[in-house]
Formats: sequence, C-alpha cells, structure tokens
Amino acid sequence: MIFYLSFNDAPSGIFSSQVIDVVKFLRNDLKVNIRLVSFISLRNYLQNRKAIKKELNDAIVLPMFPGVHRWKQNTRTLSLLCSYKKPEMIIGRSVLATQLALYLKKRDKVKKVIYDGRGAIAAEWKEYGVITNELMLNEIGELENEAIHESDYRIAVSEKLIQHWQKKFQYVSGNHVIIPCTLNTVYENFEINDSLRLKKRQELGFSDSDKVFVYSGSVAGWQSFGLLYNFIKPLLLEQSNVKVLFLSSQDQDILKLENEFPGRIACIRLPPSQVPAYLACADYGLLLREKTITNKVASPVKFAEYLACGLPVIISEELGDYSDFVKQNNCGCIMDTFSIKATFLNKKSTRELALKHFSKKSFLESYGRMLG
Repeated sequence: MIFYLSFNDAPSGIFSSQVIDVVKFLRNDLKVNIRLVSFISLRNYLQNRKAIKKELNDAIVLPMFPGVHRWKQNTRTLSLLCSYKKPEMIIGRSVLATQLALYLKKRDKVKKVIYDGRGAIAAEWKEYGVITNELMLNEIGELENEAIHESDYRIAVSEKLIQHWQKKFQYVSGNHVIIPCTLNTVYENFEINDSLRLKKRQELGFSDSDKVFVYSGSVAGWQSFGLLYNFIKPLLLEQSNVKVLFLSSQDQDILKLENEFPGRIACIRLPPSQVPAYLACADYGLLLREKTITNKVASPVKFAEYLACGLPVIISEELGDYSDFVKQNNCGCIMDTFSIKATFLNKKSTRELALKHFSKKSFLESYGRMLG
C-alpha cells in the first residue's frame, strides 16, 4: 500500500485536481493500491472532512495538531496509522508532509519516501508571508533541503524548480520526474462548443464581436493584480470592444476596475465544474505574475486550463516553464509583446496541445518510473 500524504491543505479546486484526481488516476490507470491521508486544520474540520470524503470516500482525513509550527506533533498519529495500515511507501505533498514521512522512514515504518515538490517552498513562505511564525520561517529552508536530499525520489512541477534545487540546495541526483500541475477530469472531458460560447457571452452581457480577456482564480498578493491592471487598462482605454471577465471572488481591486470601466468588467464566482464553459467564452486567458522565485519555478494549473478551453495565454516573462512554452507553440504570447491583431493556434489545436502536455495520462510513464 502507498499513502499519498497531504498536510494543512484544505479542499479546493487545486486540491481536487492535484491531489484527489491524482490518487484516482494512480488507482485506475496504474492499478496502484493507494490511500489519501490528509491532515487538515481543526478550523472547519468537519465541513472540510466531509468535502474531501465526498470526492474520495475512502480518504483518511485527520485533524492536525493546532498550529503549523507544531507539525512534529502529528508524527504520533501518523505512526499509529502506519502501524495499522502498514504502507510501504509515502508520497509527501510538499515539505512538511514529506518531513512526517521521513520521520517514519527513519523508524522503519515505511521503506520509501517520495517528495512531491510543489514549488520553492522556503522562498514562497518568505516572499508572500504564507507563514508568519518566526521559528518556522527560520527552519523551513533546512526542512526543504532535507525533503529534497533525504527522499528516495522526487516530483518537481517544472524544470525551473529542478534548476532552483540545484542552485539553492546543491541537488545533483537524477532521481526525479517532472510532472506539472495537470488537468482535472472536468477539463479533459470538456468540449468546445460555439453555441455554448455565445450563450455564456449573452449571459455576461458580452457580444460576439467583443474581445474578452479572462482571469481565473484568486487575486491574492502573489497573483500580481498590479501587473494585470497595468496591462489591461490601456486596452480598455483604446478599444471599446475590450471586456474583462474575472472568475473570482469579488475584491477591492476588481471593484476599482469596474468603477473605472462600468459595463465592461464582469466578476462571478463559480463551482469548479462550471468554470470551463465560462473560460471558453473568452478570447484570451491572463496569467500575469511578478518575477519572484515563487513564480519563476511555478506550474500554475490555470495555464493548462486556459489551453484546454481553447484560449491563447497572455503570460508574463519567466513564469515557470510556460513563458518559453507559449513562444515555442504559438499558444499565446509574452505580455509585453501582445497585439490584439496577433494570430495564434485555433481553439481546437490549442485544446489538443493542452491534452497532449497536461493530461494525467501523458505522464503515465513518469508516474510508473517514480513508483517503480
């Protein structure tokens, strides 16, 4: 048996596509005996446990010991679980889950630990204030270093992340696979439909001739709203048929844009299953972020989702492996070079590109090599 272990990850669209969908994929396509073990916060514990088990009914969802900085206190619970279930391997999602797994390996509770590296964790915590506890901020770099070096195998979400490990942590092993954030099955099964596109545009108050830019996801600090604002404002001023759709919770920054350009900005929040239909009614997907270490190694799942809905992606420079990807595949462009007159791959070809590079089945061999 294998445990896929997550720590302090609440249910969300990302959790569904990058955790639950991965567990289901490994079961169904690789016939792996795998269980999700998820430590979550006591805050809204019952509600979040229910949400996780609704998607994966045999998930083992456990309450965390209060406070992320007390992460070591969860080793006893995990040790008892391993004594009962006897997993041979643990895949740890990010640093702290991997640290818990390594603790058990050192005590011969498991034979193999795989570090699922989701980004430059120490850099992200410090650049964006993910954690404010000084003790944790001081030790996260060493914890990340140990997760990288002491694990038996590693997953990295980008080639740029491997390069970061090599530079920052002197990583030299070749025991890794690169698996980016992959598509949720909702996107894999979605079909681009012209009549649905027109219907959604009418619903939003957009016409068929409008040029619609869509931004999907949080407008939190690391999403760099300032870059987006500086990019889109000149287009709104220059061309009256430019419209902007935010698939996001309402926010002061979005309200500011709405007040400046009344009738041309739409903002709606949707359940994940409904997002593809609204993405597909747009003309361009926006993925603009500042040049931080966090973003330089990132693998935003929105990139794959935009492509799967047939959208060319307007992207900032040095965003993970994807800035080069758009140049090589003509599936979008760098923000500074954008022209409304530019032509890109058609919607069908763009979607095919997404399925080729970002469906989970595209990484069957990589997953098999990792587990072997």
